[in-house]
Amino acid sequence: MTSTALTYSEDQAAAHDKVAEMLRSAGIDLDDSLLMPPAGGPDQVMAVTGKAGSGKTLLLAELYRALEAAGVDIVSGDYESRKKREKRTLAILAPTNKAASVLRLRGVPATTIHRILYTPVYHPEYERIAEWLTGNGEKPDIEGLSEVALDRAAAFFANNKSVPGALAAAGLRGSDFITGWKRREEPLDIGFVDESSMLDDKQFEDLKEIFPTLLLFGDPAQLAPVGQSGTMVFEKLPEKRVLNLNRIHRQEADNPILDIAHALADPQLEFHDFERMIEDAARKDDRVVWGQRVEVDLMARSPVLVWRNATRIRLINAFRAVHGAPEDALLAGEPLICDGIELPLKHRKKRLDLEARGLIKGAQVVYLGEGRKPGFSRLHVIGAEDPQVSAASIVKIEKPDEEEPFIPFAARMGATFLHGAAVTIHKAQGSQWENVQVFAPDLYAAARMGRSEAGQPLWKRLAYVAITRAQERLIWVVRNRLSKPSGPLRVDDLRAAPAAALTLDATEDGAA
Repeated sequence: MTSTALTYSEDQAAAHDKVAEMLRSAGIDLDDSLLMPPAGGPDQVMAVTGKAGSGKTLLLAELYRALEAAGVDIVSGDYESRKKREKRTLAILAPTNKAASVLRLRGVPATTIHRILYTPVYHPEYERIAEWLTGNGEKPDIEGLSEVALDRAAAFFANNKSVPGALAAAGLRGSDFITGWKRREEPLDIGFVDESSMLDDKQFEDLKEIFPTLLLFGDPAQLAPVGQSGTMVFEKLPEKRVLNLNRIHRQEADNPILDIAHALADPQLEFHDFERMIEDAARKDDRVVWGQRVEVDLMARSPVLVWRNATRIRLINAFRAVHGAPEDALLAGEPLICDGIELPLKHRKKRLDLEARGLIKGAQVVYLGEGRKPGFSRLHVIGAEDPQVSAASIVKIEKPDEEEPFIPFAARMGATFLHGAAVTIHKAQGSQWENVQVFAPDLYAAARMGRSEAGQPLWKRLAYVAITRAQERLIWVVRNRLSKPSGPLRVDDLRAAPAAALTLDATEDGAA
């Protein structure tokens, strides 16, 4: 066992040593902090699996710190210096901005898969600033930028390690310094992928093209991606390449939410017994709440988790109704979920602009108000490092018992959005919120139907995923009721934008 692994539990230490062995064969010796050129051997893929609380994130974070201490260059996805291309590299990835932000809050510089697949092309003049910020050049003299502006950029970068954010803090717009996006041509060395239960086969193949050494972290108890026949990509690896963490660490901290989640592994547990368990936990600990109604105030930032689409649509319309939202407009502060980008192939650059700013399918967004042109929206992308975006938008408000959604406004093409006050448990995977409301009548319906997925009752898999989205408090809602809001929707609680928020001016010019 290595010295680093001495602080681990037995299964974490064994996993650490197996990963260290894989890295040594790739030319990176963590014991001696020794880096060698890639040996050019066969590609390697390994997975670390375990349920919530088993220590996967701790292991990921410790391996990242060990690689950084050994001199491996950390690739963020927002800028890569050409002077560093001879270095060994590591990228830490998650499927969505929200999942990446969970890691960043724990000190791990994660980015999205998309930001590694596609890289920005910088204007040569402003690339000099990026080189200076990243320690690869002297402080430049840029016409039109004062010393104060450059110092502001340096101060931002010191705290956030984001080149686009630093340039925005200097007063530049995205269209000033990013001239386009291109598919990554040169491979990297090592990729860590968190929440890999969300990966589909196409994403997995894309990642293997980029990373000869790939380490997946995933929870086999979650729900497989839609269309994957209940199978996760790491379940197709050879058994010796899958390292399972069995010990549940956070239960030692007396976490009632995780106790409830792990109780679902009991094959004899029925739904009514499970609910009694939740009710008992709620009487003993305020981190578990037996809810008699949906709390509408929480829905603007953490959606109610449901199983059925019909339930989702009813809750969304109830949320809008109690806030007095008009049918022909959105209120500032309404939550949205990105449902993809509707742009023809000839507008590929505009698509990459939107996706690179975080508007990928499943992204959580807060509507801030109308943009400068009809059909445009000002948006705050939850979890993005530079969250303020202005983009052509197509917003769809689904109605109960109606096949076609109501569209309060729309550009001819751009990012499409569904309302985000409620989401399905499938779409909630990879995200966590401080407070989570789970709509229990939906899970009871799944239990009565008797459906199974991957050999386990579907209601148990749904309940496990939903419950483990809660960081601090779980609200198990047992009645189909909605509270009244304590006040109007708000946007002042969102993180302030940099000095000059990045806007997709090129997109606005072409997609309106």
